[in-house]
Amino acid sequence: MSSLQANQMAEQQGLDLLCVAPQARPPVCKILDYGKYRFEQQKKAKEAKKNQQIIDIKEVQLSPQIGEHDLMVKVKRAREFFQEGHKVKVALRFRGRQMAHQDLGVETIQRFIDLVQDLSQVEKKPELEGKLLIAVLSSTVKK
Repeated sequence: MSSLQANQMAEQQGLDLLCVAPQARPPVCKILDYGKYRFEQQKKAKEAKKNQQIIDIKEVQLSPQIGEHDLMVKVKRAREFFQEGHKVKVALRFRGRQMAHQDLGVETIQRFIDLVQDLSQVEKKPELEGKLLIAVLSSTVKK
């Protein structure tokens, strides 16, 4: 039917004419209460937002000459993040002349990855970005 007829029909019923598929030939429209329709859409969006799982990226910072106990503290904290289902960005910062011994940094970050491998998997391998050696690990724990 024509849009004029549809508008008149909707007006007689005290409702609104809503174009559902404007790209279709001919365009598809519905006669409904627009206020109620908007409320239903907002309710669906709110429900979808409530059900979605938010994954944060947490960061753990290391240094090439980190002590054994300090490393274990960082590992413990990362394990807590994995238990909560978060991703962990491991950043190892080189300072001054430490850039000459990048192999120590790679060993340290690899040791960290080995210590948390039961709860995580490597999403991004250790890569040097300026003075930072960065790796990203994601959780394998199912919530």
